[in-house]
Amino acid sequence: MRHLLLLLFPSLVIATSAQAQNLWLNLDAGVANYDGELQDHRYTFQQSHPAVGLGVGYEITPNINLSTEFLYTRISGSDEYSRNIGNVMRNLSFTTNILEWNVRGEYVLFDLEDRPWSPYAFLGLAVFHFNPYAQDSLGRKTYLRPLSTEGEGIPGTGVSNYSLTQLAIPFGLGVRLALSENIRVGLEWGLRKTFTGYLDDVSGYYVDFATLYNAKGQEAVNMAYREDQLPTHGGAAYPAAGKPRGRGKDDWYYITALRVSYRFGGAAYTTRKHLGCPKVPQ
Repeated sequence: MRHLLLLLFPSLVIATSAQAQNLWLNLDAGVANYDGELQDHRYTFQQSHPAVGLGVGYEITPNINLSTEFLYTRISGSDEYSRNIGNVMRNLSFTTNILEWNVRGEYVLFDLEDRPWSPYAFLGLAVFHFNPYAQDSLGRKTYLRPLSTEGEGIPGTGVSNYSLTQLAIPFGLGVRLALSENIRVGLEWGLRKTFTGYLDDVSGYYVDFATLYNAKGQEAVNMAYREDQLPTHGGAAYPAAGKPRGRGKDDWYYITALRVSYRFGGAAYTTRKHLGCPKVPQ
């Protein structure tokens, strides 16, 4: 949080200047979820987590806005909740914190100087950092990337290690309400299209048992396939090399948030409904 405030400080200084009447301070609060191998539903609150964001926006015109924001949230998933018995037996889970910085443009359908509310759409670009982890059989927090559970980065597997800092495309829809000239409240649903399938550390295929064991040790094998940790364990062997472990698609995460916006420096536009015809000089 300290680093977040330091990064935002220059923008806040600019926003408080006398020339900043078109600048807004944005505060977001909501919930996040994800779509990936360890979640059956594309959108669900079953494993949702709080999300908070802080940023600034610039109102270019009454219909076009630009904004930038830092957002912090957490996502998770577990085979425990799957309707697929094969996934339940796989017994994988993950959690990761996400720190995102985004820049986006908005198109607001109605001029909020003339109407009390308006739908809007947004599209942008984001950089985010994640680091998936899970609890091992003893309840210890274990980061998954160093274990190369699908052979990532192990010579001879042909699987590259994934980066923990990635790009995403945020886009979505919302509805905004003007409470006054300087305060607005909106409810929005934003999707993040990522370019990695490893938000949950599950994406491709099982790597050969011996290859994984020799390169990363027993802990990596234990976290790559966890049926033997179930109370109903039936003694199934570690899956054969090349058997699908994931679906090979990119993961997504979602933010549903309430956004409160405050305009610095007072209203930038004269409220049009208060404008009358110019007086004719006497």
